Amino acid sequence: MKRAIRSVNTLLSMIELESKVQDLTDEASDFPLFVPLPYLERIEKGNSDDPLLRQVLPVADERESPEHFSIDPLGEQSATLRDGLIQKYQKRVLVIASRTCAINCRYCFRRHFPYETAALGDQRWSETIDSIAADDTINEVILSGGDPLTVTDEKLADVFNRLEAVEHLQRIRLHTRLPIVIPQRVTDGLLKMIGKFRRSRTGRQVVMVVHSNHANEIDDAVCRSLSRLSDSATQLLNQSVLLAGVNDDTDTLVRLSERLLSANTLPYYLHQLDPVEGTAHFEVPVSTGLKLIEEIRARLPGYAVPRYVQELAGEPGKTVLA
Repeated sequence: MKRAIRSVNTLLSMIELESKVQDLTDEASDFPLFVPLPYLERIEKGNSDDPLLRQVLPVADERESPEHFSIDPLGEQSATLRDGLIQKYQKRVLVIASRTCAINCRYCFRRHFPYETAALGDQRWSETIDSIAADDTINEVILSGGDPLTVTDEKLADVFNRLEAVEHLQRIRLHTRLPIVIPQRVTDGLLKMIGKFRRSRTGRQVVMVVHSNHANEIDDAVCRSLSRLSDSATQLLNQSVLLAGVNDDTDTLVRLSERLLSANTLPYYLHQLDPVEGTAHFEVPVSTGLKLIEEIRARLPGYAVPRYVQELAGEPGKTVLA
């Protein structure tokens, strides 16, 4: 991550597009470019329409935001119990485990999130886990961010050990893009830590939700890392976002599901784009999404068809569209 590309000009030079891409945003954008090299290597050189490039390249369209797009479309600020702890749904809470992401996705629904006040230091971790322990209605903790796997294995092990002591917890869920972006992050230490937690006297479940939008993201290295996670008895799910110019066609979504299954990862959610300010150019009409799901269902077995969902602020759960 220290070697990640942070300059638009450097990115375009490395993929041989210096003079072929127009209408870029100012590099001083409040949501800067950040692309680790293992991901960059999967972007096709010379192709300005590459679906992986489209997910990370800042463009002028980000300056356009219709009225229904906002900086907090999911109402996370109003659902914040304390800094770094969010509860939108019953029985589960989300912890902002890190302010750092594996990659800056241009469609990110937290691109305006106040990480400077939300990320947890050691003292806040203790206070947050105490809050979880005090509420016996909570049975699941979701580690998110940012990306929880940007935290070291040693720190994650400490967090897992503390959560293990909370008797009413049944599951820990990690939402991460790192096994996709930097597959080398799936270390022996990480696998050992997860295995130890599952083999403990509590035997609690570990669910990992990875995030891939296109089959081209899942090269052989990613496939191996996902398979290693699956072999560690981690339940692996994938969530995608329906994105214009990236995966808004049937063939692409079918290939993605097939590639995920080959890596022992179940296609879980296909999200309608969250209407966050700066992302309107990625929006696909719901009517198109419904048609895509209908076509996918005709070509894949039921377990390979993701649920098409939309998250709406204030609702008790995600709205299943198909």
